[in-house]
This record gives sequence, C-alpha cells and structure tokens, in this order.
Amino acid sequence: MEHASNVLFSIGPLEVTSTVTTMWAIIAVLTLLSWLATRNLQEVPGPLQNAAEITVSYLRNYYEQNLGKEHGRKYFSVFATFFVFIIVCNYSGILPGAGHLRGFAVPTACLSVTAGLGVIAFFTTHTIGIREKGLKHYLASFTKPLILVVLMLPLNILEQFIRPASLALRLYGNMYGEEMVTETLYDIFPIGVPLIMNVLSLLFCMLQAMVFTMLLSIYVSEAVEEE
Repeated sequence: MEHASNVLFSIGPLEVTSTVTTMWAIIAVLTLLSWLATRNLQEVPGPLQNAAEITVSYLRNYYEQNLGKEHGRKYFSVFATFFVFIIVCNYSGILPGAGHLRGFAVPTACLSVTAGLGVIAFFTTHTIGIREKGLKHYLASFTKPLILVVLMLPLNILEQFIRPASLALRLYGNMYGEEMVTETLYDIFPIGVPLIMNVLSLLFCMLQAMVFTMLLSIYVSEAVEEE
C-alpha cells in the first residue's frame, strides 16, 4: 500500500495518489498516440504509423507462437494491451523526476496496481476458456484425470488463484526492487552509473512486460487446449 504522503487529493471518500495520476497520464498518452497513428492510414506509412505497424506485427507473431495462429490473432488485442500498458508504466520510471516529483510514481512498482493486473489476468484466462470450450466442458477440465479427481480438483482450483498472485508479486517485486537499487546507486555514484542503469533499465523493463504477457498467454493456451 502507498504511504499517506502520496495522496494528492480526494474525490469523496476515494483518495487519489501519485500512482493513480501517473496511470491517468499514461492512459491519456497511449490513447492520443493510438488515435494519431490510426486516424489517417496511408499506403506509405509515416513514422508514427510505421512504429505502430512494427509493434503490432512483432507482438502478433510473438503471441501466435504460444497460442497458435487462430487464438493468437483472435485475442491479440488483449495481450497487446497488457504488454503496452505494462511496458509504458515500467519505462515511466526512467523519466527524470520519477519517484521524486509529487504526482509522479511508477505504477508497476505499486502492489495495488500489479494486483489489479493479476485480477484482470485471472478473469481474462477463465473468460476465454469458457468462451472457447463452454462452461460445462471448461469446468470439467479441472477434474482431470478422473481417477484422481478428489486430489486434483482442489489442487487445480488452488493453482488458478496462485497464478495471478504470482504474476502480481513477480512484476511488483522486480520493478520495486529495480527502483530501489537504482536510487541507491544514484546516491552513491551520481556520475556515470545513472547512464548505465538507464540502459539496463530499458532491457529490464521490456523483459518484465514480456514475462508477464508470456505467462498469461501460456495460461490462456492451457485453458483453451483441446483434451
């Protein structure tokens, strides 16, 4: 949970923190860039449209490897949304003033944000599973193998709740730890190290977004696979 000092203002009983305002800003920027990139599509794309097409092509190929061509394309928008939102949240920590300016915080370094992403991932997995297999057949998959149903049913159900929790804790732990280590090194070595850490952070932040969505795609693949 965030400290009370991060509360910027309140809307009735709801407290708005620096994490929330940062997410609002990220959502606004992504919405604007998406609109600008797609509002006037051209045969010969401009820089923004070209960047969007490259991103879409790379991510589509990536998720099709885990889900297969049919499901990869069918649910591409779900996984791409997770990836883009997470990676932009991660990269916000590289901007000057991140973690120091009031009203500016790294969303994925906050457990409540990653927990929310984990909950959404949980419902995404089961919604897609039910949609593809039907409620009856999807629920029946938790009792396999039938000969061990008494043992496997509770274990399979427990696993479904552990998965989103592990997604949330992994992302939070890695981003919070990276933020703390970076700030400590900045204080000790203010010259030279910040540049090196920023370069490493570019790779690290992308890796965390890839891992989160890769695991989610694997969970969905297991939910829709035929027996």
